[in-house]
Amino acid sequence: MTREKAPAKSHRPANDPERREKIITAALATIGRVGVADTTHRRIAETAGLPLGSLTYYFSGLDDIIAAAFRQLSVQVSDHLMQIMMAAPDQAAARTALVDYLCDDGPVRTMDLILSFELYAYASRRPLLKTVMLDWMAASRRALQLHFTVQQANALDAMIEGITIHNAMNPKMLDQQHIRLIVERLSA
Repeated sequence: MTREKAPAKSHRPANDPERREKIITAALATIGRVGVADTTHRRIAETAGLPLGSLTYYFSGLDDIIAAAFRQLSVQVSDHLMQIMMAAPDQAAARTALVDYLCDDGPVRTMDLILSFELYAYASRRPLLKTVMLDWMAASRRALQLHFTVQQANALDAMIEGITIHNAMNPKMLDQQHIRLIVERLSA
């Protein structure tokens, strides 16, 4: 009488459709915590709570993971701006919403800012990521164009980037009143 061995149980659910997204989310968290320069496959896997080998199953390499993470960031941030602009019933409300958005210094906005800085630096050395930046700018401008002309949207988008960077380095540089004045002048 021979006994058959039971098949080994896998710790991984078969065909986990969310695993790729877990990796991307973990990559963003890792980049936010340690920066792109110190982001590794191992750190991403640890953050995701996944085996190291799963990263190379879903992605061709670390650059591929980082690019996917930055694509997700750009979509999240531009979708958020679109929601803000869609919720505004008119241009005056859109101006107020934009000022509130720029003055938000909560943890989500702060992390988005840190990740944006990382993306700028990373994309400056990887031309393939330039499309991520251009797509993000185009999406932001489309959101702004719900209430502003093309020229106003372009100016407001550039202003958003500049104020965000300046206020990250010196939060007292431009207060809400100054930002409101700038938004009003650029959209008059």
